[in-house]
Amino acid sequence: MSIAYFSTVIDASVEDVWAVLHDFHGIDRWVARIRSAEPENGAGPGAVGSVRRLTMEPHGRVVRERLVHYDAPGHRYSYEFADDQPYPVRAYRGTIHVLPVTDSGATFAEWYGEFDCDAALAGELTGQFIRIYAAFLDELRHHVAGAAA
Repeated sequence: MSIAYFSTVIDASVEDVWAVLHDFHGIDRWVARIRSAEPENGAGPGAVGSVRRLTMEPHGRVVRERLVHYDAPGHRYSYEFADDQPYPVRAYRGTIHVLPVTDSGATFAEWYGEFDCDAALAGELTGQFIRIYAAFLDELRHHVAGAAA
């Protein structure tokens, strides 16, 4: 099992950050490389088992992700790929989690993925996932800051 991990601090309250993140199906509102995110079964923002159909920029590639864990009070959810893996992995589970930084009022955000793959690809895939998490959390930071302005 390999793990890709990225964390950062966002200068906003955990409530403000979770107000954006809580909707599993709303990722297209704050990640530019996702053209659209559509719930396939009409489920609510945190319905475990629901699937979001992501259409990616720039070529319209479709990725389907299933929500497998949702903890609103703990500000965390986990997801997996719902069918064909879009990366050369045998299994993948991503988790995003936010916590309050109590001495500053900011938010600690972590995004990580656990996955199985061929040993020769582990380093390359770990780096690729870390770059994706870093970019997405940076976009989240900018989105939250823009909403507060």
